[in-house]
Amino acid sequence: MNIGQRAKGNGQWAKGKGQKAKNLAVIIYRLTNNYPKKELYGLVSQINRCAVSIPSNIAEGYGRKSTKEYIQFLHIALGSSRELETQLIISKEVKIIENIEWIDLAINKVNEVQALLVSTINKLDK
Repeated sequence: MNIGQRAKGNGQWAKGKGQKAKNLAVIIYRLTNNYPKKELYGLVSQINRCAVSIPSNIAEGYGRKSTKEYIQFLHIALGSSRELETQLIISKEVKIIENIEWIDLAINKVNEVQALLVSTINKLDK
């Protein structure tokens, strides 16, 4: 797939991978609104940056010239999702908020996005 083929999609990246990743970022922002204020420049900042990085890298990769470049950005998005998962696990272990179930739900959403990214990378990398 070259840039011309992707350009015809006119925002197609937002369906599937991009949409799920964007929805994840929104969920994460809502979740971190419940974190203690003392974590604003610690975990909250780190978690939110990772969450936004995922759909941003999918979008940037989608706009690149070659499939090889697209795959590279999907790998970057996958790395950000692994960071995000780790930070959420730490948040859960230190019981940073009362409703730990919210963190579990967020981790499940991260896992869904990771599975989608891995599947897409494997399909494109043939």
